[in-house]
Amino acid sequence: MELIDTHCHLTFDPFTDQIEQVLRRSREAGVTSCITVGTTLEDSQKAIELAERHDNLYATVAVHPHEAKTVTDKTMAQLETLAQSEKVVAVGETGLDFHYDFSTPEQQKEAFTRHLELAADLNLPVIIHSREAFDETLTIMNEFQSTLPKVVFHCFSGSAEQAKILLDKGWYISFTGVVTFKNAEKTRDAAKIVPLDRLMLETDCPYMSPEPMRKQKVNEPALLIHTARFLAELKDLDFTDFARAVTATTKNFFALP
Repeated sequence: MELIDTHCHLTFDPFTDQIEQVLRRSREAGVTSCITVGTTLEDSQKAIELAERHDNLYATVAVHPHEAKTVTDKTMAQLETLAQSEKVVAVGETGLDFHYDFSTPEQQKEAFTRHLELAADLNLPVIIHSREAFDETLTIMNEFQSTLPKVVFHCFSGSAEQAKILLDKGWYISFTGVVTFKNAEKTRDAAKIVPLDRLMLETDCPYMSPEPMRKQKVNEPALLIHTARFLAELKDLDFTDFARAVTATTKNFFALP
């Protein structure tokens, strides 16, 4: 069995001094590959450097919506240069986050548009972060419907109705440990309708440890196994068959070996 953590942040502080141990525990749990996701220009560089040191790691490049106010022409040019690495498999995470106001909606929308242009120009998949901004996110993305090769909405916690909108557009949906939370009935309803050829898994670690590991404050890729088992049971599928299918979906989406 192999699983792939499609969205983690292995460059963040909790992992800095123990990356080898984290990756060992990941492999032992059956999570054989991870994609560490860039959130700033500096973090994207670190993600690539980390991925280049490990065969089973890949990276993405982007500036997170929280940091949209920092995006300039120079930033985008540097991201484009970083994206030339063979270890870079996507642009992201990018999008809109109206829960916080670290950057204004206008700054976020401009940065988001520029990231989508970059993904289209480079013919790379794009990882979408959308929080309390579903309609606004779609409004911008609709302009790129025909130019973006592949799209995944990461850390999905929306409704089945919202999931259907994304699926009808040909996009993908990725679930974190949130789907295991007791109060996440809406997200579970959404997960039930997502076919395995559009479904991916992630930890978004170091955040949001899944049940039954909620007390482990620092989430890590090894814990993806709990989300995977939960979703297989939710869909009434054999776990091995479920794991094989979502891993194939992930490899296809990110063009992984």
